[in-house]
Amino acid sequence: MARVYNFSAGPAVLPEEVLQEAAAEMMDYQGSGQSVMEMSHRSKVYDAIIKDAEKDLRDLLNIPDNYKVLFLQGGASQFFAEVPMNLMKNRKAGYILTGQWAKKAFQEAKIYGEAVELASSADKTFSYIPDCSDLDIADDLDYVYICENNTIYGTKYKTLPNTKGKLLVSDVSSCFLSEPMDVTKYGVVYGGVQKNIGPAGVVIAIIREDLITDDVLPGTPTMLKWKTQADNDSLYNTPPCYNIYICGKVFKWIKKMGGLEAMKVHNEKKAKILYDFLDSSELFKGIVVPEDRSLMNVPFITGDEEMDAKFIKEATAAGFVNLKGHRTVGGMRASIYNAMPIEGVEKLVEFMKEFEKNNK
Repeated sequence: MARVYNFSAGPAVLPEEVLQEAAAEMMDYQGSGQSVMEMSHRSKVYDAIIKDAEKDLRDLLNIPDNYKVLFLQGGASQFFAEVPMNLMKNRKAGYILTGQWAKKAFQEAKIYGEAVELASSADKTFSYIPDCSDLDIADDLDYVYICENNTIYGTKYKTLPNTKGKLLVSDVSSCFLSEPMDVTKYGVVYGGVQKNIGPAGVVIAIIREDLITDDVLPGTPTMLKWKTQADNDSLYNTPPCYNIYICGKVFKWIKKMGGLEAMKVHNEKKAKILYDFLDSSELFKGIVVPEDRSLMNVPFITGDEEMDAKFIKEATAAGFVNLKGHRTVGGMRASIYNAMPIEGVEKLVEFMKEFEKNNK
């Protein structure tokens, strides 16, 4: 069977050449006589894989020396708890609610201290990013937390919040490596890799070194202390070895594509094709205010649930899969991460035009 165009929000499409390379190395990684799936994480050969992956990520993002890169387990959802455990010294933090994942992180933080809602776009089903230029930030807040790209609702911060000198923590799961970013503007940047970088099972966290201390909340498990992981170069216990190896291959693929500047151009071009069609269509419409639109996740609707269901069914049959929107929004969503080729978006738009013509 031919490969489909996979518009899944995650686990998501991976670059074909990365999959082919991994397939070629499946039985014998570079003459080691074993698969990466089988090798010891303490071996010289694996040590080179994880160190090389970190070096390439540092190159791509220009990560300064005073930031640690950690490859962790537990998904972004576990990291929702790790943030307050490691950072909530005053037991008080500010959260900006722009969707489901920011909300879940906010609820998790309430277990450990006072979580303050600084701003929210819940009033319009998270279809915009609230103005964060002059937030009411108390002096005793430990940090300000955002989810930078909202996978479900298709919004993206184009300007970071004015945190008034407070530490910024950002979940970048669904926009990781989609464009350049200035790591120094954050205390902590993290994301699950299963959208733009690799297979599910790894969280990459980039953390400023002064934030990695033994001064954590009482009861914090050894595994969830950032210091444990940093002191052991992400090898305190057996990491998700194979998944990190794939992430490393994706970093090399992005470098080969021209780095993050080139990736941004590629992603803007893809998104424009889809948004331009949605803006001109009589049947389909986008649900996000244009100035806050994500380059990665594009939700859209027809306004008729039966028509939406018909479209999803016919699109799936035509090889455009995983277009069903999240249950909290309904409709459709096309996730067009780095590895989605431009032709995938062009062919989707052709299909949508044809569907519109036949269903007027």
